[in-house]
Amino acid sequence: MDQLEAIRVFVSVATTGSFAEAARRRVMSPSAVTRGVAALEEKLGLQLFNRTTRSVRLTERGELYLESCRRILEDIDDAERQVRGENAEPRGMLTITAPIVFGRLHVLPIVGRLLAAHAGLSIRLMLSDRNVHLVEEGVDAAIRIGELADSRLVAARLGEVSRVLVASPAYLEARGAPSTPGDLANHDLIAFEGIDLTREWRFAEDEVFRVEPRLAVNNSDAAIAAAESGLGIARPLSYQVRSAIEAGRLKLVLSSWTPAPVPVSVVYPARRMASASLSTFVGAVREHFRRHPLEAVAA
Repeated sequence: MDQLEAIRVFVSVATTGSFAEAARRRVMSPSAVTRGVAALEEKLGLQLFNRTTRSVRLTERGELYLESCRRILEDIDDAERQVRGENAEPRGMLTITAPIVFGRLHVLPIVGRLLAAHAGLSIRLMLSDRNVHLVEEGVDAAIRIGELADSRLVAARLGEVSRVLVASPAYLEARGAPSTPGDLANHDLIAFEGIDLTREWRFAEDEVFRVEPRLAVNNSDAAIAAAESGLGIARPLSYQVRSAIEAGRLKLVLSSWTPAPVPVSVVYPARRMASASLSTFVGAVREHFRRHPLEAVAA
């Protein structure tokens, strides 16, 4: 393993905090990753990590070295992008993250079209409902739902969605439909723990209702499936249930109390702007949502 590859391996281990995870991300064997870091430590004459059976942590010298290595790798990547030019054919690995349902419904079809169009491009799609840290986790671009807090990222707005209440026709026929948020106290509610940790559902006019769910799940797909099967009222995002509403499997509840919509954006680090692969992905995403607009579900 040459020194540049060893540096990339070192940065990956430092970022993930795991030799095994670094090996998985770099598609290498764990032993090769271990040998690469050991060779780098031998060359430098110092220890970069404190290793225990449960954790891998940078030493003080390792933290200093990590900062320098990241700058070196960024400079090399920038130089390669400049040589290829912004309009170069997309190639290499592009890492993207998106919320689980959004990624499955919208991003995966875009990825499929890009892979078919660009033979030299590979894509790693990470679907997660947590906000992944782009720089620390080596991610090139992310789809974010909600207001953006990190001003260091470049953002392109794709549309907007709303948090809506839905229930099955059978449930509403049996239990009746609530007229105000306060009426939810008399209904079976389905909470998605990734969103509803505070157990507070917010509505228009700053109305807040503290829920006591009959069912709490840790996956939005499960919450929607539970609502479709008649187990109660759920609170997904509008894009997640548009097809179910159009097909009649779910109905909107308290639609006049729907809170203000939130933006959907694609974000990426400014230093990656010259990447042909990233530029192609961002362009494809924006074109997709120009043709298929994201918007709140109408009453």
